[in-house]
Amino acid sequence: MKEERKSLGLYVHIPFCAKKCDYCDFYSLPSAENRMDDYVQALETQLFEIAPRAEHHVVDSVYFGGGTPTLLGSKRLVRLLKSIQKKYYVTKDAEITLEANPESAGDFKELRALRRAGFNRLSLGMQSADDGELRSIGRIHTAAQVKTAVGAARKAKFTNLSLDLIYGLPGQSLETWQKNLTAAVDLAPQHLSCYGLKVEDGTPLFRRRESERFPDDEAQAEMYLWTVDYLHRHGFFQYEISNFARTGFESRHNLKYWTLGEYAGFGPGAHSDFGSVRYAYEKDLEGYIAGVKAGGPLLSENERIPPLDRDTEWIMLGLRTVWGLEPKVFENRFRRRFNCFLPFLDKCRQTGYAVEEDGRWHLTPKGFLVSNQIIGGMLDALGEDKKCREEARARGDFRVDLK
Repeated sequence: MKEERKSLGLYVHIPFCAKKCDYCDFYSLPSAENRMDDYVQALETQLFEIAPRAEHHVVDSVYFGGGTPTLLGSKRLVRLLKSIQKKYYVTKDAEITLEANPESAGDFKELRALRRAGFNRLSLGMQSADDGELRSIGRIHTAAQVKTAVGAARKAKFTNLSLDLIYGLPGQSLETWQKNLTAAVDLAPQHLSCYGLKVEDGTPLFRRRESERFPDDEAQAEMYLWTVDYLHRHGFFQYEISNFARTGFESRHNLKYWTLGEYAGFGPGAHSDFGSVRYAYEKDLEGYIAGVKAGGPLLSENERIPPLDRDTEWIMLGLRTVWGLEPKVFENRFRRRFNCFLPFLDKCRQTGYAVEEDGRWHLTPKGFLVSNQIIGGMLDALGEDKKCREEARARGDFRVDLK
């Protein structure tokens, strides 16, 4: 009988950007254009080296993220995609995503070349429809450039368009956020990612946090709940805390992260979960280029995780999605009863944070607002259950495995 191939996603990190945004803590480098050719060569070399490990997989999603991948230009990007198509089993209907900033995606001819090569999903970093807000977070594009980029993408026959937005920006009110989201929906995207601003340590925005006026938690919560309702009324299905899509346009690649699917990352700072091993590459462009060339060490993390020890991840990631947790899946996958979670989940149901539907437990929009606390409570319940089981086994009572 022919072996069924496993599904695999590929992530390619492009760390170059025109300017580092004030809130960004991703690994990205401005003013490094002179290293692009050497970097593409290093990526291509590593893609070829890893390919034999994926011989029993089919690649059904490829994601070029950054940084600003479109800064590489269409020729380099097409070269990388062709290398993937040559060495991996890429399905005919694979989702192939390219991230872009509006100021770098307004050239119709470039986008057309990318679309013809196989890129079929474009994710634009819109962030806001207000030029003042964009300047306040160090973005270099304008609202007009967003419209130009969307028009160029449509002309190039991209039929799967995603827009990223951020709420909770300095000085932002519910009314200005509503205008931003309305402007985004008016551009007719197939997918929207709406993230609450996080002021990360080490960023320019963090350093001036005392002088900025940020919406408080209550204001951000109001923005979020309005977003969920507004997008629902306009035909967008919420499938994860921050992600909304028209039917059939959920990000297949990102769903791999949230459902413990396999993915292999390439480039400095890229993470992988492939072959039961979680690993990540050092955030060092020069080290990556030199390491690939010389066969030197590249990894910052490397951990093999037995399948039965992935219960924590399964809970944390599953609760981020609208599908939530299915007790039967948990019990079959981890060989333990789901009962230990029920008292806590019942409390969440009573407070309106969670519901049980069709045999699944999932969070409500109100619950998503406090998802970190709920996940913490679930992990406490799991830890207490593990402790009780270990103590019972130490006493020689193995009946606990049946409970």
